Amino acid sequence: MKPVHVTLLSAVLMLPLTALAEEATTQSETPQEARVTFVDTEGAETGTATLTETRAGVLIDLELGALPAKSWLGFHVHETGSCDPHTGHESAGGHFNPANVEHGVLSTTGPHAGDMPNIRTDADGFARVQVLNPNVRLGAGDNSVMGRALMAHAGADDHRSQPTGNAGDRLACAVIE
Repeated sequence: MKPVHVTLLSAVLMLPLTALAEEATTQSETPQEARVTFVDTEGAETGTATLTETRAGVLIDLELGALPAKSWLGFHVHETGSCDPHTGHESAGGHFNPANVEHGVLSTTGPHAGDMPNIRTDADGFARVQVLNPNVRLGAGDNSVMGRALMAHAGADDHRSQPTGNAGDRLACAVIE
């Protein structure tokens, strides 16, 4: 009878540990996310984005309006998490560039970690896109975008001109928190 009691007692004692291990596994499998709200140069809300940490980088699911119709627009991560409409969003600083390289995927040393593909608007000036940025993370580290800003520009990024790709004015900005 003793072996049965020892086995049963061991099984009962292991239940809480098994539950803790399952909880830890479930928590680690849940991707880290951030939700942001864009404001235009007047301070009006114009859209949202959800940023999701993946093994391949950060997936950005963007829905943004009040933009020029049928246009390609630059889309970047900027270095400072400040979207002051009174400064035309200049408060967000330059492109996020922790490696101190040239701008653009077509440059010899680039891209900045914050450089991303252009986005396209529809006939109503609305963009609904998903962009994967493999050069950034939501978690801790040099390439973390937490406390930075997402920015939509007035023109297309040429992926080459220094230091910003000639993408034009800053139209919409969102702080990543």
